[in-house]
Amino acid sequence: MSVMQVRVPATTANLGPGFDSFGCALSLANTVTFEPSEKQLEWVGYKPEYATEDNLIYQAFRATFAYLGEPVAGVRISAREEIPFSRGLGSSAAMLVAGALGANAMSGNQLSLCQLLEITNRIEGHPDNLAPAFYGGLTASLVDDSGMPITRNYQLHESWEFLVFIPDFPLATAEARAVLPRKVELADAVYNVSHAALLLRALADGDADLLRVALADRLHQPYRETLIPGFAEISEQITAFGGKICISGAGPTLLCITQDIAPEQIRLPQGWKVLRLVPDLVGAVVSKI
Repeated sequence: MSVMQVRVPATTANLGPGFDSFGCALSLANTVTFEPSEKQLEWVGYKPEYATEDNLIYQAFRATFAYLGEPVAGVRISAREEIPFSRGLGSSAAMLVAGALGANAMSGNQLSLCQLLEITNRIEGHPDNLAPAFYGGLTASLVDDSGMPITRNYQLHESWEFLVFIPDFPLATAEARAVLPRKVELADAVYNVSHAALLLRALADGDADLLRVALADRLHQPYRETLIPGFAEISEQITAFGGKICISGAGPTLLCITQDIAPEQIRLPQGWKVLRLVPDLVGAVVSKI
């Protein structure tokens, strides 16, 4: 059986008003290698606390074999990771996607990406990061009444760049969700639906003026920004240059989608760094090595 390597891009989710729905793959990636092993599970280069069956890579690996109704293959797993952990750039989704694709490759590629998205969404609970990690580009996703994830790609204008501002502290998704209200006002729901619809048009057309308006959100960002020291400082600078930031995923990374703002123009708070990325239009890639 061949050694398989899976490259999975980072993702940014929500994109302002597209809460738990919109996502985009970015030019930063983890590469995970799956090698057949006589042992049930081996880890190479992982700290002991992560080298367990609870690791999300192996959870998805095992779930994929369960979906196929086949015994779980013995595997040796190693990785080269560029996506920062617990920063709102889809590190958990990347691990799940890698595990599912690795298992699928080792079992003869019997499953479609749609089926793998279904498997991983059962673990993750929402497909906003998973979909762009699998398919690449800009996606909008939902989970239907039967629990099946459905996703579609949308056009991205070639002029966009993505500045991601990454702090030196994590923010757990559970903590970021805990601050959200359980109910929202009708006016806020309408606000987000209308802004989300126009955001997709702005991203397709390269319309920076519309983007500044459409990135506004009332469902999650007003609550989560209080958990991110440095939010106001970066937001004020981006606004002064004619742009607008949003929170990447659950945070604490901040995102600026721009055509003309350069990273060196922004004075970063202590402990923060900025990366200049472009969309990854390919998504996860599996190869033999």
